[in-house]
Amino acid sequence: MSDYKSEPIKGTQGDVQSHDKKQSWFYSDIVKEHFFNPQNFLDRDPKEGEFNAIGKVGSPACGDELRVWMRVDSATEIIIDYKWKTFGCGSAIAATSMISEMILEKNMTLEEARNIRPQDVMERLGGLPARKFHCSVLCDKATRDAVNDFYRRAGKFDKIVVEASRIICPVTRVTDRDIEEAVLEGAITLEDVQKKTKVGIGNPGVLPAVEELILFYKEKYFG
Repeated sequence: MSDYKSEPIKGTQGDVQSHDKKQSWFYSDIVKEHFFNPQNFLDRDPKEGEFNAIGKVGSPACGDELRVWMRVDSATEIIIDYKWKTFGCGSAIAATSMISEMILEKNMTLEEARNIRPQDVMERLGGLPARKFHCSVLCDKATRDAVNDFYRRAGKFDKIVVEASRIICPVTRVTDRDIEEAVLEGAITLEDVQKKTKVGIGNPGVLPAVEELILFYKEKYFG
C-alpha cells in the first residue's frame, strides 16, 4: 500500500548499535537476529491480486502499527505466503518476523495460525522484556485480523471470530480492552490500572469486575 512506501521503519540498525554503546544488549540473540535480518518483510508495495488476506492492527501501548499480507490456498486454507510491514520498535519487528517464520515453516492452516498465542512467539524468541510483551500480542492480533479478512472475502462469515470489547465502567467508558492494554503495559495492580485508565473513578461498584479482569489478563499473558 502506497502510504507505507515512503515511511521509515522505527528502530534502525544504527539506533540499536548506538544503544548498545550505552548499555549491553538485553534481548536474546534470537531477537537480535530477527531484528537485523527480519524474515518475510515486504520491502515494496504489494502487487494487485498478490495476496488474498490483509490484516492491520495498531497498539496504543507503544504507537506501533502493523500490517500483514497473506496468500492462502482457498481449497486447503493453508497459508502459502505471509508478508508484513511495521512501524514500530525492535521487539515488534522481531516478533512479527518470528510469527511469519512459525507459520510458513509448518505450512499452517488459517485455524492453526489463529491459535498461535503470544507465549508461543515469546518462547521462540527466547523472551522479551516485560514492557515489550505487547509487541508479541500485536503480531498475533494482526494475524487473526488477516484470517478474518480471508473468511470475509470468501463469504465464510461463520468462521469469522470477532474480538469484541465491552464497557466495564459506564462513567469513564473504559472497556475490557483498555484494561488488557494497561496490563500489557505493566499495570498489574488495581491502583496501577486506575492511574492509566481512570476506571472506577466515582463508580466503585465496578472495581470487583476490574480486579477479575486484571487477574485474567495477568494469567493469560504472564502465567
